[in-house]
Amino acid sequence: MEIRELAIPGAWVVTPRLLGDDRGMFCESFKASEFEKATGRPFDLHQVNTSVSAAGVLRGIHYTEDPPGQAKYVTCVRGAFLDVVVDLRPGSPTYGRWDSVLLDDVDRRSVFLSEGLGHAILSLENYSTVTYLCSLEYTPEFDRDLDAFDPRLAIDWPTEGRDGRPLTFIRSAKDEAAPRLH
Repeated sequence: MEIRELAIPGAWVVTPRLLGDDRGMFCESFKASEFEKATGRPFDLHQVNTSVSAAGVLRGIHYTEDPPGQAKYVTCVRGAFLDVVVDLRPGSPTYGRWDSVLLDDVDRRSVFLSEGLGHAILSLENYSTVTYLCSLEYTPEFDRDLDAFDPRLAIDWPTEGRDGRPLTFIRSAKDEAAPRLH
């Protein structure tokens, strides 16, 4: 397992060692001891979510008011997503900056987001499936959103899916109405 911090402090990409044979593939997607050694912090699991998306579905930018904040460990179990991490921690030297990780069913990477970081996922093919391990149960009063197309963030969203076909962005009404960064 390789764990490396992204350009946004508090966000890490985890690349597991894939063990394959004629039966298929196995990997350790999360291992607490390795995670804690690399990040210097524990991950306290309180909720697991799974989401299935069509190609072009853009979910986010979502985050949880901090405090209490919600850390997330995100893994793609089928298909492909671009996961974009945005620093939303007031006073952070990287406030408003973003970094991205391709999460797919080939390399089996995961991304960990510390409390105070937001993220969005863009599905790059139909039936893409992502699982989130969350440090806080969903609490609507702490739930926050930002516009994924905010020009101040200037996120470079892909315009083609995994198969090379053009993507048509599909967002929820809530995400389309999300405010811009202050």
